[in-house]
Amino acid sequence: MTRNSKAITHVNGARRAKPLYFVRRSGIHGRGVFAARQIPKGTRIIEYRGERLTHAEVDRRYADVADTDNHTFLFELDDEWVIDAGVRGNAARWINHGCSPNCETVEEDGRIFIEATRDIRPGEELTYDYNITLEERHTPRMKRIWTCLCGARRCRGTMLASKR
Repeated sequence: MTRNSKAITHVNGARRAKPLYFVRRSGIHGRGVFAARQIPKGTRIIEYRGERLTHAEVDRRYADVADTDNHTFLFELDDEWVIDAGVRGNAARWINHGCSPNCETVEEDGRIFIEATRDIRPGEELTYDYNITLEERHTPRMKRIWTCLCGARRCRGTMLASKR
């Protein structure tokens, strides 16, 4: 199977590509994205889509959101641009953080793709490490706000990237 190939199923004589994933309630947090079939390592699963905003636009849009609210669909592309999947987003926004992830994000020409870092079994939840970067010190309060709920054996307890 090639990197971007799709399994083909036949329904009433018509050929249809079987989807790679589906969205449902997650044991990690809220909704999650799950493998609908075996996904081989290296497969590009989905693009993270949404409205492109500058950091200043994000700051204005979310100025009234409490600093204790960590639930956003924002993906920082670089120092200039952010993708807000809360507007025109797709299923990628429901992929949860994991400390032992089975996916990673790949930037290509200003776009973000989610790719499998290992073979993923049908029914397994897709995760990637959010590696959230904060300018300020990682105080116990900030670590509580960004608590990880992934349940991995080696869970680091936070979605925050290491300062080291």
